[in-house]
Amino acid sequence: MPKRRVHVAAAAIYNDQGQVLLARRPSIADQGGLWEFPGGKLAPYETGFEALKRELREELGINIGRAQPLIRVHHEYPDKHILLDVWEVRLFEGEPYGREGQAVRWVNVEDLCRYNFPAANVPIIRAVALPHNYLITGEEEDEAQFEQKLERALRDRHIRLVQLRAKTLDDDAYRARAEKTLAYCRKYGALLMLNGAPSLLETIDADGIHLTSQALMSLSRRPIAVGKWLSASTHNSEQLTQATRIGCDFVTLSPLRDTPSHPNAVTIGWHDFQQLVECADMPVFALGGVTHADSDHARAVGAQGIASIRAFWE
Repeated sequence: MPKRRVHVAAAAIYNDQGQVLLARRPSIADQGGLWEFPGGKLAPYETGFEALKRELREELGINIGRAQPLIRVHHEYPDKHILLDVWEVRLFEGEPYGREGQAVRWVNVEDLCRYNFPAANVPIIRAVALPHNYLITGEEEDEAQFEQKLERALRDRHIRLVQLRAKTLDDDAYRARAEKTLAYCRKYGALLMLNGAPSLLETIDADGIHLTSQALMSLSRRPIAVGKWLSASTHNSEQLTQATRIGCDFVTLSPLRDTPSHPNAVTIGWHDFQQLVECADMPVFALGGVTHADSDHARAVGAQGIASIRAFWE
């Protein structure tokens, strides 16, 4: 017998302090006692955004003025298939409270790991914890110029997620640059991903490892501890499936468009990008020829945001 399909609109609601609002499921409800991002099922003929506005008004007593797509999560339970249509809400009127008697609480993003959520919420927690712009560093030979560009991106462009990519450096030079990059990232509160072997984390206390697509496909299990971020480069559905299999926390998906570095690569385009993201079980950054002007469009088709060298580095 086909599983029941349930479409739910949910919200990651932020206050001015950057905290996110959680609601606790009633003890008599399915998965009662667990915490979740507020929302509810779509009524017949409702869009996700229409349902979101209605549910937040009914459950929390707030009126939302604007929302942006955050992530869509498909999850299989034994008795049903859930689609969570999750939106980011930063502009709303009213002070949220549990209109239906449910407990609600503002929580620091870094403390979300301390709360018990339904299994379907795990990708949402990752999306909430990640920024929307992902800097991939350029191949700079001059260290002073590298540091100048890095600090400008962190200080002036407010980049909070950095991947250190330096294919032209040998192992010792990469480690030296990684230590400098880590210091800058700590200064500005940014996450640092090392593009290289997982063993790099044994000597450099970065926030995680970014795998090439070749490295991704060679693995049979997650190569680093759950307490660190694991990301990977993906280019097709097979690689996205493998990223899910080994427990990646987020990925880049490329190339969206032609780039000077890969002029003859087969590009994905927005339509196929959206189809691939819909099947992904984690946040996905659009990569390859994207600019600041693409940010809203990328999020509208399901991306976490954009990843780029030139948009944030040059």
